[in-house]
Amino acid sequence: MGEKVVAGGFDLSDRQKYRRKLQLCLQGLDQLLAEKRFDRPKNLMGVEIELNLAGADGMPSMMNAEVLERISSHDFQTELGMFNLEVNIVPHRLEGRVFDQLSEELRTGLAYAHRKAVEVDAGIVMIGILPTLGRADLVSANLSDVDRYVMLNDQIVAARGEDFELDIEGVERLTCTSASITPEAACTSVQLHLQVTPARFADVWNAAQAVAAVQIVVGANSPFLFGRELWRESRPPLFLQATDTRPPELQAQGVRPRTWFGEKWIDSAYELFEENLRFFPALLPICDEEDPLLVLADGGVPRLQELVLHNGTVYRWNRPVYGLADGVPHLRVENRVLPAGPTVTDVIANAAFYYGLVRALAEDTRPVWKRLPFEAAAENFDVACRHGIDAELIWPKPGRAAGTARVPGVRLVLDELLPLAAAGLDAWGVEPADRDFYLGVIEQRCKLRVNGASWQVDTFHRALEAGLEREAALSATTRRYSELMHEGEPVHTWEVGFPASK
Repeated sequence: MGEKVVAGGFDLSDRQKYRRKLQLCLQGLDQLLAEKRFDRPKNLMGVEIELNLAGADGMPSMMNAEVLERISSHDFQTELGMFNLEVNIVPHRLEGRVFDQLSEELRTGLAYAHRKAVEVDAGIVMIGILPTLGRADLVSANLSDVDRYVMLNDQIVAARGEDFELDIEGVERLTCTSASITPEAACTSVQLHLQVTPARFADVWNAAQAVAAVQIVVGANSPFLFGRELWRESRPPLFLQATDTRPPELQAQGVRPRTWFGEKWIDSAYELFEENLRFFPALLPICDEEDPLLVLADGGVPRLQELVLHNGTVYRWNRPVYGLADGVPHLRVENRVLPAGPTVTDVIANAAFYYGLVRALAEDTRPVWKRLPFEAAAENFDVACRHGIDAELIWPKPGRAAGTARVPGVRLVLDELLPLAAAGLDAWGVEPADRDFYLGVIEQRCKLRVNGASWQVDTFHRALEAGLEREAALSATTRRYSELMHEGEPVHTWEVGFPASK
C-alpha cells in the first residue's frame, strides 16, 4: 500500500501537485482579468504553417532533423513526424500592405528551406495531408526525436489504454488501427493568431467559430489518407481519432474528446480555460516552481506555465492562448481550422478572408452567434469538412428576417461574406490593393468551384482514367501538385491533370 503508483513516468504526487497548480493558475488568470492587467490593442497577427517533406518521387521523406540542421533558422522547427517541419512568421500589425509583406517573407523563407531540403533529396510540400503517406510511414519510430513528442505519445497511449481506431467514411472508407498518435502527424495546418483584449475576446472567438465551416468550404485541401479518398478536408476526423484518449466505453458515455469544436458560444476567455480544466485530465503534469498568486501579490505577472501546457493538449479548432511579451500578458485567438497550402498566395488569401471576416462579424450590431444556434455551427463544420467547396451551410437569413436557411457555401461567400470581409479589412486599415487582390482569390475559387481538395481529386481521377494504378496516380498527383505549388500561381488557376509532355 505504501508503494508509489507510476503511470507513464508520472506518479500520483506529480498529478496531485499539477492539479493544485492548475487551480492556482486559473485563479491567477481570473485576478489578472479582474485587475485589467492585459496588453492594450496592438492589432497583432501571426502565422504558423506546418509542412511536409517529400522526395522528387512524391514519397514522404523522414529527414526533418537533417533539413533543419541545414536551414539553421529559428523560424523553422520540428513537428510531430520526421516528415514534418513548421515555419513561424514573426507577428505583424494588421494594417497597410501587411499581406503582401507576409507573402514575400513566406516565399523567401520557403524557397530557402526547399533548396536546403533538396540537398538531402527531400523537398517542401505545403498540403493538408500528403497523399502518398502510407500506414507504414505513420508509426512511433517516425516520431520526431524530441522528448515532448515522445512523452505526449506515451501519455495519450496510456490514457487510452488500447490501440487507436481510425474509421473515416467519405467517398471511400478507411478503417485501421494505430499503436501510437503518429497518424496525427499527417495533418499539416495553418495557424492564424490574433491578439485581442479580454473585452473583445468572446466576440472574436464566437465569430471565428461561426466561420470555421466557411474557411473549410473555400480552403479544403486534404482529401486523401492511406490511399483512400475520404472527406474533402480529412484532417478534423483524423486528428480527433488519432488523439482520442477515450476508449469506446467513455465515448458511449458522452465524454468529450480532446479534439473539440466546443458546445456553446462564450461570454469570456476565462470560460474556455476553465472548461479545459473541468473537462480534460492532465496529460503532461510537469510543474513549474512559480507560485502565480505570490507573483501577483508582489506586483509581477505570472507565466501560468501549467495552464499554458495543459491548454496546449486540448485541441480546439479555435484555441484560447495566454502569453507574455516584454512582461505584459496578452490573449490570442489561435485559429487552427485551415490546412496548409496549396500556395503562398492561397494561404495569404485564406488569412485575409479570415481576419477581415472575423473583424466585421465581431463588430456586427446583430451578431451571427445570436442568430445561429451553436449546434448549427458545429454541424456546418462537419458538413464543410465532408463536402468542401460543394457544402451547403445553415446560416441566418439576410436582413431583418428571423430564422436560418440552408445555402450553398460558395453562394454565401459571394453574396454576403466577401463584402463583410472587405469591410473588416478596411477597418483594420489594410491597403485596398491588398484587400482586393487576396479577396479576389477567394472570389475566383467560389466562382469556379475550385480549391486544393477539388483539384487533387479531379487530377487523381484523371490519372486513373489514363490507366495508372492507384498508388501511381496518387504519386503523380503529388508530384504535379508540388510543381504547381512551387510555381506559386493560386490553385484556382491550376489546370486539372497533367501536361501532355509529362
